[in-house]
Amino acid sequence: MTNETDDPVAKALEPEGPAAVSGDMAVREAAFQTFIWDNLRRNYIGNFVHGMLGMTGFRLINAPTFMPAYLHLISGSNTIVGLGLALQQVGSIISPLVAGAKMEHRLKIMPAAIVLGSLGRLAILGMALSGWFLKDQALVVTLLMFLFLFGVFMGAQRVAFTLLMSKVIPVSLRGRLQAWRNAIGGLIAAVLAYVSGKYLIEANVLGNGYSTTFILAFFLTSAGLWFLQHQIREPVPPTIREPARMRDRMRDIPGLIAADPAYRWFLVVQMLATSARIATPFYILHVGATMHLDGATLGLLSLAFLGADTVSNIAWGYLGDRSGFRIVLLLAIIGWIAATVLLMTQGAPMAIFFAFFILGAAQAGYGMASQTMILEFGDRDDLPMRIGISATAEGVTATLGPLIGGTVADLLGYNVVFGASLGLLAAALLTLVVAVRDPRRKRA
Repeated sequence: MTNETDDPVAKALEPEGPAAVSGDMAVREAAFQTFIWDNLRRNYIGNFVHGMLGMTGFRLINAPTFMPAYLHLISGSNTIVGLGLALQQVGSIISPLVAGAKMEHRLKIMPAAIVLGSLGRLAILGMALSGWFLKDQALVVTLLMFLFLFGVFMGAQRVAFTLLMSKVIPVSLRGRLQAWRNAIGGLIAAVLAYVSGKYLIEANVLGNGYSTTFILAFFLTSAGLWFLQHQIREPVPPTIREPARMRDRMRDIPGLIAADPAYRWFLVVQMLATSARIATPFYILHVGATMHLDGATLGLLSLAFLGADTVSNIAWGYLGDRSGFRIVLLLAIIGWIAATVLLMTQGAPMAIFFAFFILGAAQAGYGMASQTMILEFGDRDDLPMRIGISATAEGVTATLGPLIGGTVADLLGYNVVFGASLGLLAAALLTLVVAVRDPRRKRA
């Protein structure tokens, strides 16, 4: 592989290169596309391995099983469970917008992505260590602090890595890349979730099975980040925005939203669907109230949730590449509704397993569609801010949801929380059907 500093295409992309001097946008755009395709194999592998290992580790933290169960174990409170998930989302409210504003004028995204990714992984390490060295109230407070920091860095990292993927992977290949990396990562995560529940948590390995699970997540995600750093060859875009003051870019946000009605309503769908996560931390607690919830059962339900991710991601990715990600988003929300109804109405172990399976498939489809569809709205130069706006919009609603849900669950019970989630999902589905046009079909 030719070093990018010796590549004539790369030189043409630099500000002092011949394409920049001539001001010929067509030449610069052609050079940009040529660089992408010349380095596609290397960058595809880098994104695949990073995503596979990263998704594996992060799903052990974000699955609606281990963290809610752990918070409930150490606190005994539904409110603390909701507070923990809310603090994680609070951290992700502002950081995406700041990251978007800081990255939109950068020639290269990779250095910032590595820093943000490393900080997020250190937060996971802090969760693991706190379980081994602290107890009682100190453990609860410290874990909540690290969940908040995890949210801060994951919110900013989302902007960085989504933007990086948009620069190195053509739109026609993004769905299948995410499909295979999520599927393989989901398969590994499903097996690890079952093993963690049955053999690490049940046996309380190393004195705290949850901490042992979290340290495993830390090593997996760190390995993926290391591989990405040494694998990716990032092009310089043909155009970038001039640096601007943060407050000036914040004032531009209403105009960016208003410029494209489809994107505006897409934001509404994102906020409604994310608000529906009011019930997510309490799925596993609802199950625990109706049947015995030991480590083996926790691992089995995690296997169902993460295994569904593995099975469904292939279908979601190829369907999105072929037909656009609007249909993926539509089917995912329908599946989410069906899973919630099943959990509310059925108590048999097999029905609960099936409900977690559908929920895993639905949330995998929602995650892929919402993060990929955003790349297809509007101008490329505004992409960092659009990603930041969407991530912040989701963060605002996802913050209030679990916090309110914990209080409502303590006062009124889980079925009321599930009913509120169903209402929000129904509103999201209606908005998507009526108001959101597929941006890929519009561009075509």
